Amino acid sequence: MSKKRDWNEVVRVRPRQGRAEFLRLDMNENPEGLPKAFHRKVLRQITPGFLSMYPEPERLILELSRSLGVSSQSLFLSNGSDESIKSIFEVFGEPGKKVVTVAPTFEMYGVYAKMFQMVHCPVSYSQGMFLDLEAILAAIDGETSLVSVLNPNNPIGTVFSVAEVRRIIDKAREVGALVILDEAYHYFYDQTFLGLVSEYDHVLLTRTFSKLCSIAGLRIGYTVGNPSLIALLEKVRQTFNVNSVALLYATEILKDPILIPRLREIERKGREYLLEKLRLHDLGYYAENGNYVFIACKKPATEVAAALEARKILVKIYGHELLRPYIRVTTGSVVAMKRFWNIYQTIEDTHA
Repeated sequence: MSKKRDWNEVVRVRPRQGRAEFLRLDMNENPEGLPKAFHRKVLRQITPGFLSMYPEPERLILELSRSLGVSSQSLFLSNGSDESIKSIFEVFGEPGKKVVTVAPTFEMYGVYAKMFQMVHCPVSYSQGMFLDLEAILAAIDGETSLVSVLNPNNPIGTVFSVAEVRRIIDKAREVGALVILDEAYHYFYDQTFLGLVSEYDHVLLTRTFSKLCSIAGLRIGYTVGNPSLIALLEKVRQTFNVNSVALLYATEILKDPILIPRLREIERKGREYLLEKLRLHDLGYYAENGNYVFIACKKPATEVAAALEARKILVKIYGHELLRPYIRVTTGSVVAMKRFWNIYQTIEDTHA
């Protein structure tokens, strides 16, 4: 008989509420959202009749199949990529076995390990924010059930090369483990591992529409994988797990040939503006890949974050030793970055 699950061991930290009136640079959302003209165009399709029907995901699945060059049987839609990851744990995670990730990483991997009675095995970054591939490979052994590879990694933004990921995938195959390729931030980095999914039958790739695509509030993501793996994920999916409005917006985003390039360019220019300001003022920062920048504060990061919040700007701070000296700032348009910079500079220069 399996050990009874102790739900008191699962610790959850909920995001703060009441963020609407702030410049939100704390959760890697697009701080300004979709273009208003595009938003109005999609809203015109949301009629009372549209909302009265149960969701029909087929249009989005076909659009994803076309845009990604994969079969519809290789796609699993989810309520954000968060649900995709949870479903993978539910289907493929083995109680008592290991989940190998880097550390720090997306916090839900540790949470799901607890939920599904697995052992979280985090491989820590070294000082200087470097990843030790050999340490990751050494952690993958016969007791491993799942291996997570975030590319770029959240929260730091480091990336793996294709050769490095192949080594991880091959090691996982040797021990019978499944690999999750988490590409929540793939739009902010030119490399994707999508092509590897068709080569291996023990690899699943997850993505989200929350970040660049700017519909975090609608909660929609997807998984790409071997049809046999996707079929197993479908067995645990709720009948209607993704709502009709989310399906419509995601479909229209993919159908618009200029929207995603436009959003990428807006974020890129804003990030370059902020990095140039940091360089000109000789401020330490860490910015690899992803829509965020770590800034080494002259004052304690907690004080800077509190001062920014008092001025209606939210940023992210961490308790992890490696990240404690930094604030993490989501990057957006030049307008958003100018607003942040003007206030941040004032805070750091006051009684520094």
